[in-house]
Amino acid sequence: MSKTTEQVRKSLARRYRAERRFKAYGMAAIGFGLMALVLLFTDIIGKGHSAFFESYVQMDVTFDRDTLDIMDVNDDEELNYANYDGLIRNALREKFPGVEGRQEKRELYGLVSTGAGYQLRDMLRDDRKLLGQTRTLWLLADDDVDVFVKSGSDDRLESRLSENQKTWIETFEAEDKLELQWNQSLFTHGDSREPEMAGIRGAIAGSFFTMLVTLMLSFPIGVAAAIYLEEFAPKNRFTDFIEVNINNLAAVPSIIFGLLGLAVIIGLFGMPRSVPLVGGIVLTLMTLPTIIISSRAAIKAVPPSIRQAAMGLGASNMQVVLHHVLPLALPGMLTGAIIGMAQALGETAPLLMIGMVAFIVDVPAGPLDPATVLPVQIYLWADSPEQSFVALTSAAIMVLLTFLIAMNTLAVFLRKRLERRW
Repeated sequence: MSKTTEQVRKSLARRYRAERRFKAYGMAAIGFGLMALVLLFTDIIGKGHSAFFESYVQMDVTFDRDTLDIMDVNDDEELNYANYDGLIRNALREKFPGVEGRQEKRELYGLVSTGAGYQLRDMLRDDRKLLGQTRTLWLLADDDVDVFVKSGSDDRLESRLSENQKTWIETFEAEDKLELQWNQSLFTHGDSREPEMAGIRGAIAGSFFTMLVTLMLSFPIGVAAAIYLEEFAPKNRFTDFIEVNINNLAAVPSIIFGLLGLAVIIGLFGMPRSVPLVGGIVLTLMTLPTIIISSRAAIKAVPPSIRQAAMGLGASNMQVVLHHVLPLALPGMLTGAIIGMAQALGETAPLLMIGMVAFIVDVPAGPLDPATVLPVQIYLWADSPEQSFVALTSAAIMVLLTFLIAMNTLAVFLRKRLERRW
């Protein structure tokens, strides 16, 4: 065996070992990433699944006219301002007649949420014949009670509830008059200071209107800019400058766009804060570079033979673009737009800068109504001191991740379904 052959074999052996190490490093990186992802989802789901259910207690409630202080049951104003909390207190005192003293009564009344009174009001408004009658009802429990019920035996020892409250709750449990029911409030209510009444409907509506404004502005502008730069713009220093800045804007931190919206859209043009219209404009500025870059890539993917054939038949440049290039490039443009919208849906920093961090209870009815969005709602709940908001925060993250995964899945599906291979 020659010396040269021996050197080649040693070199090949080193390269093979280096290749195996490189593959091992790659597999380790993928494994580490998957492990981190599993831990993240396990933590979120573990903390958030309980928020989809909330505690209810069963009691006999008498719609007493004197307690409600209602003179005319047909008067809507009297029904709205009646003393429904008094009905709940009467039911609690009948359930536990031995409770005396101001402090003990305060603890007893704290078992039921303040939102239970709205439940009784709605029932009486729907059926006014209930006045004077007794009904067995499931009433929403307080958030501290809910945390206690969902906790394990060890965690119950550290509960914020008093010993009297724990005893009363255990009485409800022993009589099968306390159970977990589906948390409708999470999807039907807006934000609230009370965790058991807080929901994400307002944030979902705000995200919808914000994304609608973003889509209506960013997609046509981004596609038009991509078509001009790719098909009509002359190749000179000015267009090179524009292309470089578009690529640079795609890497600019999102909070910079929030500062731009605060200084220009709100400060200069005087538009209102905390409305989806302003949020949509800010997210449009952030999303445009992504849509322009993906749209240009889709246009470049159309074979030159398509253009040449159309021009050979006498089509103008505009006809070639609108009738041939654009329809063939549209699937790629759509997938890029969906990915850009998914990125915008998860943004928080630019919306914080324009005031969409406000506490909004009402569900917005349009893009000009005060609103918040899902990421900002998560931020607000994560900063709340109540323990129940921990589960609500994780539940809202799960809902947001569901939307993001659905949008990215749709983008992949459209690309596989509509994309043409030349």
